[in-house]
Amino acid sequence: MEIGNRTVLTEFILVGVSSDPRWQLILFGVFLILYVLTLLGNMTLIILIRVDSHLHTPMYFFIGNLSFLDFWYTSVYTPKILATCVSDKRISLAGCGAQLFFSCVVAYSECYLLAAMSYDRYGAICKPLLYSSTMSSSLCTGLVVGSYTGGFLNAIVHTANTFRLSFCGNNIIDHFFCDAPPLVKMSCTDTRVYEKILLGVVGFTVLSNILAILTSYFNILLAILKIRTASGRRKAFSTCASHLISVMLFYGSLLFMYSRPSSTYSLEKDKMAALFYTVINPLLNPLIYSVRNKDVKQAFWKAMQTIRPTR
Repeated sequence: MEIGNRTVLTEFILVGVSSDPRWQLILFGVFLILYVLTLLGNMTLIILIRVDSHLHTPMYFFIGNLSFLDFWYTSVYTPKILATCVSDKRISLAGCGAQLFFSCVVAYSECYLLAAMSYDRYGAICKPLLYSSTMSSSLCTGLVVGSYTGGFLNAIVHTANTFRLSFCGNNIIDHFFCDAPPLVKMSCTDTRVYEKILLGVVGFTVLSNILAILTSYFNILLAILKIRTASGRRKAFSTCASHLISVMLFYGSLLFMYSRPSSTYSLEKDKMAALFYTVINPLLNPLIYSVRNKDVKQAFWKAMQTIRPTR
């Protein structure tokens, strides 16, 4: 499409994880295995939480929704990564916008959900006697619905702000998915206002949720320090350990990707960070919440015994 002397792009070509053809089949196999494991891990956790009555608690309600988001998140990216490893490297402008929008929905929703999960841990440790009444089913549902609503609203702003830019020149994106940093590099319009809006949206969402998480854990730390026995302190801390790991992994990669201006954009570093939070993190979360969790392991073995044919 011609505008003046510039060609406005309506289609992009994704280079993928590597442009070396010798790596394509190897990467396809690796990502296919990771994708299947991620789907199985998250779906298994969702089913266990659904069918086992011992897991019908606020904490596992939030964990189930986190697994649902990870299931959705990896499905936004990995099928296209697999396609670029084989042959189909093209993606339309509409397809690029859809991928960015749905990835933003999940990422922003997870921001809010992790903050809600920290409040749940605050209630369980700091106010154990009032926990059941405080974390009612209506409140838990409201927190989850609010997380999804916040994710959709932020995604609309993020995506609309990105695709109001005009993209021209070379249509090759040296990345494996459509994301804001590589797209901004292809813009032929002034991006200063765009960057301010993007930093404002991302900064407010991330920092406000981090503040909520830090506030919850500050109170949790004070409550743990008041416990007299070492075993009691370890038990209290162990209930928060999985959530803390998820928070550090998610926010660490997110801040690395989006808290910098485009002038400091580094393709190789951003590719590695993007691989971590799009492919690895959704795989790790079900492991984090199951490997050291006795309730989940017991539910798993109970389910296995139920479906195992009797002799």
